[in-house]
Amino acid sequence: MKLLVVESPAKAKTINKYLGSDYEVIASFGHIRDLPAKDGSVEPDNDFAMKWEIEGRGAKQVAEIARAVKGAEKLILATDPDREGEAISWHVLEALNQKRVLKGIPVERVTFNAVTKDAVQKALANPRAIDQALVDAYLARRALDYLVGFTLSPVLWRKLPGARSAGRVQSVALRLVCDREREIEAFRAREYWSLVATLATESGQTFEARLVGADGKKIARLDIGNAEEAKAFKEALETALFTVTEVEAKPVKRHPYPPFQTSTLQQEASRKLGLAPARTMQLAQRLYEGVDIGGETVGLITYMRTDGVDMDGSAITAARSVIGKEFGDRYVPSVPRKYTVKAKNAQEAHEAIRPTDLGRLPAQVMRHLEPEQAKLYELIWKRTIASQMESAEMERTTVDIAAKVGARNLELRASGQVVLFDGFLTLYQESRDDEEDEDSKKLPAMKAADRLEKRAIAADQHFTEPPPRFSEASLVKRMEELGIGRPSTYAATLSTLRDREYVRIEKKRLVPEDKGMLVTSFLESFFKRYVEFDFTANLEEKLDRVSNAEIDWKALLREFWEEFTASIGETKDLRVGDVLEALNGVLGDYIFPQKADGSDPRICPTCGNGQLSLKLGKFGAFVGCSNYPECRYTRPLSVPAADGEASAEGGQGAPGVRILGTDPVTSLEVTMRDGRFGPYIQLGEGEKPKRSSLPKGMSPASVTLEKALALLSLPREVARHPESGEPILVGIGRYGPYVQHGKTYANIDKGDDVLELGANRAIDLIVAKESGGGRGGRASTPGRALGDHPAGGALEVKAGKYGPYVAWGKIFATLPKTMTAESITLEQAIELANAKAEAKGGAKGKAKAAGAAAKAKAPAKKPAAKKAPAKKAAAAKAPAKAKTASG
Repeated sequence: MKLLVVESPAKAKTINKYLGSDYEVIASFGHIRDLPAKDGSVEPDNDFAMKWEIEGRGAKQVAEIARAVKGAEKLILATDPDREGEAISWHVLEALNQKRVLKGIPVERVTFNAVTKDAVQKALANPRAIDQALVDAYLARRALDYLVGFTLSPVLWRKLPGARSAGRVQSVALRLVCDREREIEAFRAREYWSLVATLATESGQTFEARLVGADGKKIARLDIGNAEEAKAFKEALETALFTVTEVEAKPVKRHPYPPFQTSTLQQEASRKLGLAPARTMQLAQRLYEGVDIGGETVGLITYMRTDGVDMDGSAITAARSVIGKEFGDRYVPSVPRKYTVKAKNAQEAHEAIRPTDLGRLPAQVMRHLEPEQAKLYELIWKRTIASQMESAEMERTTVDIAAKVGARNLELRASGQVVLFDGFLTLYQESRDDEEDEDSKKLPAMKAADRLEKRAIAADQHFTEPPPRFSEASLVKRMEELGIGRPSTYAATLSTLRDREYVRIEKKRLVPEDKGMLVTSFLESFFKRYVEFDFTANLEEKLDRVSNAEIDWKALLREFWEEFTASIGETKDLRVGDVLEALNGVLGDYIFPQKADGSDPRICPTCGNGQLSLKLGKFGAFVGCSNYPECRYTRPLSVPAADGEASAEGGQGAPGVRILGTDPVTSLEVTMRDGRFGPYIQLGEGEKPKRSSLPKGMSPASVTLEKALALLSLPREVARHPESGEPILVGIGRYGPYVQHGKTYANIDKGDDVLELGANRAIDLIVAKESGGGRGGRASTPGRALGDHPAGGALEVKAGKYGPYVAWGKIFATLPKTMTAESITLEQAIELANAKAEAKGGAKGKAKAAGAAAKAKAPAKKPAAKKAPAKKAAAAKAPAKAKTASG
């Protein structure tokens, strides 16, 4: 028996079907070891020794692998074909060696770019040893990320209250978002005018031409800057005689884009499907690891973390065959297309992301996939096929027109484009091309010296617009252009920025929070080198050289650490006043935007002579007056007070106090404040003023007086119970929004607005809870047992009010329409539960679910006294964590 180790149970299930009884396939469930999130896990003074720790699920999986390897004739490590996959294999091998269970058992490392039978068998026939250079690159990256995070983050905490953490890649990505915000704040709109003539040929066909020159001088887009100039040109064009001076028609070709690599897949999935990068990678992972297609489990796409853009020769042949069959021979180019890119590191220079079988059309697999999976597969299939199709052929026409007005000569130009052969465009267009193609117009036939008739002249006013905020897709693209991060880090970097509350997403755009702007400005002021784009990109290149065995990883760490610790030492005597002075300068346009009347934006609006400045309090940063305590004006950073607005007349209050108005009933002041547990609303002052926390997801800046009064009115009656006639109340409690009937409480779902919750919905939630429903109104009816989750706890499928769902402890995952309660398998249930747990909090969510499931399964007669030591041990094992991330 040969033992083969992969990362995930889905991948293990797929491969197990290919290999048969001679093999046992076990999943490691990703990394089995990690650096403990506490000081001392990396020791620079001990030649960068790293202390790895096996915890929780990792310990269980190591024990399972150790059990299986004892009777095996060979251990085969078949984790993913990249640096992370190499590291997982190395961790498994190290853990087994520590347990001394190998005892001469041969160990092999195999990789495959697709989870298909042919790819797996070919890999098994060509084993190798673990690539130590790739492992060294992983160790260097982990050590750097740890050292930056755990050295720099405490400096932030001491000098900048409210900051969460800093990271090697995370902080540079945050700088990109903040730099763009500062560009927007500093932007001043510029007026310009365009003049467009609607003209007609002798045959009566109309088209539009734009003014591009006057009296021998070119007119650029912004050159006509006011209404007077525009009016003069319009009056001249109204009486002009129009003649065609030149017609130029050029044949042009548009070539297809290469197949997807990680970054381009994330960008297009965001633009076309509205998927966040993390969700895209989650779906791609499942397509890669294997999906049940008509009773056969098969990997549908190749490995999804790659910098490569070329395809295997057999895949190119298959693509050309599909093109000929589906679109005709005219769409098959005479020579197969080859794409190349300078790979940023060799270990990720794999094939592009493509379907494993290009003959498997989207329509054929759609019914076997969940809706989002099907859309992503279709996107990948179309991009792959299009990459091998014939170029689109077009004719681009430019017509130059003279407008004669007395002695004046004005010049106009009309452009048009005609698609002669659509080529790859018949199947696929990138999102950024859509507007381009919509603007393409066919011009009527014209020749030099043709007279044209004026139909209308339009003079339109425009204003320049600031650069757009980054979307997740455009930020990934910019990071890739700068060489910051790698395919496996993009999604994690964006998630970290959101989790740290450094950025938020509004209308699919990344908006920096105040704390994000402060952290970036602090780092730029005192650690500029470590948030410079070139420095971060050069460090990535050095890590790539480690992976190619060109430089020693510990030499890289020593060089970095010597300079980094010197920079940290320079901030040891840094005073808070120095920090504030630096931040006032860097964030001037953001904190103190220019006023319309041109007056000094830093003059206090209350006392009239004090100077506004950034201040740091226990709960974060705010703007206050230099005349405190005589003047008690304060406001949050990103909510500039209107001219003459006074704030916080009574008491200095909490930092960032913002007056919302006066309660018309009590005549008391309503304020927004920052507290230890987040923002809250307060009515009046005194020993015990009425307060209300904000529902999760509600931005403090969006709270108006009306909304604040509505929150302060909670709990309020929304309905009467249909049986008892007693009131049903809605309110916000310690665990979030709820509805209450007597002693029965039910949580309000995320999709419900606590201020808008209606009577029918409130009754439904209470009735569901009183009838035995669990969280969110799940009915706790007996279900069908499916088996145990690998992380512990039983899985059941149950019938709920809104359809069947999988229950695992406190995790409830609704079945997709493609599954039924009767047909769902244990493996499918595990995947659904894992996805739901990750959405609710990653590893913590899974741990809680497993704990709840195990507790529910435990026999009732178990002595309660034995539980206390376990809890105590668990508490002792959970030191305060300073979370860091490279991105």
